[in-house]
Amino acid sequence: MPNHHPVTIVMVEDDEGHARLIEKNIRRASVNNEIKHFSSGTAAMEYLFKPEVRANGPLLLLLDLNLPDMSGTEILAKLKQDDLLKRSPVIVLTTTDDQREIQRCYDLGCNVYITKPVDYENFALAIRQLGLFFSVMQVPEV
Repeated sequence: MPNHHPVTIVMVEDDEGHARLIEKNIRRASVNNEIKHFSSGTAAMEYLFKPEVRANGPLLLLLDLNLPDMSGTEILAKLKQDDLLKRSPVIVLTTTDDQREIQRCYDLGCNVYITKPVDYENFALAIRQLGLFFSVMQVPEV
């Protein structure tokens, strides 16, 4: 019988205001999963590749592409190349709406690509809708 662990949401977002808004609106959608927030790609990668994290999943990654120390696409590529982490859903949540970047993220294995609305209310609404999506989606066990 498989061990059912709650899904940990790993948020990689360097903008503290966006991170607070994302977490607040995910909570407003009644999603109570643990959210681990990292403001740099390096810190997120150190966490994701800890043996106990890799082995215990499942994880859901909320990934900004524009990070101070590395690109989100680098993180996405490394995650999808790992045997234990490759099935973890990745939702890219970024201000970039360049079609080439969107294509690249899907080619690397992202599951959903969302462009952050510039307007606060629309951003909050988009995240609440994403939270509702979280409440019904299935994530594979590691």
